[in-house]
Amino acid sequence: MTSSIFDERVCALGEGPLWHPQRKQLFWFDILGNVLHTQNNKGPMRWHFGENVSAAGWVDMDTLLVASETALIRFDINTGKSDHMVSLEAHNPITRSNDGRADPWGGFWIGTMGKNAEEGAGAIYRYYRGTLRTLYSPLTIPNAICFAPDQSVAYFADTMIGKVWRQKLDAIDGWPQGEPEVFLDFSGTDTNPDGAVCDSEGYLWNAHWGLGRVVRYNQNGEAVQEIQLPSPKTTCPAFGGDDLQTMYITTAAIELDGHKHAGKTYEVATNIKGQAEPSVILV
Repeated sequence: MTSSIFDERVCALGEGPLWHPQRKQLFWFDILGNVLHTQNNKGPMRWHFGENVSAAGWVDMDTLLVASETALIRFDINTGKSDHMVSLEAHNPITRSNDGRADPWGGFWIGTMGKNAEEGAGAIYRYYRGTLRTLYSPLTIPNAICFAPDQSVAYFADTMIGKVWRQKLDAIDGWPQGEPEVFLDFSGTDTNPDGAVCDSEGYLWNAHWGLGRVVRYNQNGEAVQEIQLPSPKTTCPAFGGDDLQTMYITTAAIELDGHKHAGKTYEVATNIKGQAEPSVILV
């Protein structure tokens, strides 16, 4: 599978690609640029926020739930208006939001981390019908939040220690059940697990920060497929397109001055179908 450039705009830290299944439109973030990007039939668009923004879920045709440095925000795509929903570590000036994704029950999982990757400064939360609850803490760089298509498990990672966990979920409301188990362990290697997504067959696609690749793993944690990209700092994959067989991949340009491929957003035509992202239920 060969990648091509979907969007030439350079992100210092591209993250959070989201295919809106009703709008048939990709949204993604430059965390360090405080920007939400998209493309539509009129061309590229972007919105500037006054703080770091990193991930989103879709609420309806015209609304996103956006995770920022200090809050979860209801964002109107048409007007650009933002409304505060709930604070997110607003009391803690050293942290920001990072990786996040909607779950199949209408919840939204969101990770936080230190702006300088301070050890143990981060956590993962779940926003569910108006309430924000801590799921895991402490973590350093939470990533790889995604959900199996049969709704049985969630995945998440701490990039700093090189581990991806698998967490059983309650079938009724999606809350974690029991303790997570290690699914992938890259500790002691040069592999840094970043963002991830599950396809419709239940395989996990994980971006490897610094190695310019996205790797597909089966349910036994075995690597079965790989996509190589020209940008070394791959951050997160997402499935989209009319048939959900296009993979979009964000990358980062931070500390890669002069690298002509870094920080751009890529697309790859696959023969594997992804999942349509579920909507977030706000209350």
